[in-house]
Amino acid sequence: MAQKLRVRTITGDNQFTDAMELVGYFNISISGTWVGTVTAQRSFDGGSTWLDVATWTVNTEEYGFDPEREVWYRVGVKAAEYVSGSPIVRLSQ
Repeated sequence: MAQKLRVRTITGDNQFTDAMELVGYFNISISGTWVGTVTAQRSFDGGSTWLDVATWTVNTEEYGFDPEREVWYRVGVKAAEYVSGSPIVRLSQ
């Protein structure tokens, strides 16, 4: 199976990786020098509605698991949660 990968350098509010469907285990990586709150979100309706799953205020290397199909994920900074710097967010499977 080909690896699914989304990476984005965040430079302001309301910026996210492109969404992707994830089934099973997946990785979340947040690096860089930054201040703010990074949020992982998922959608059960193809991206029309986003629900917060987790938030971070420091760099991290984590993994998650979702057993369902047709669940979409993205990682980024919501409106009014960016302060400074450039978090580099990576979502992969």
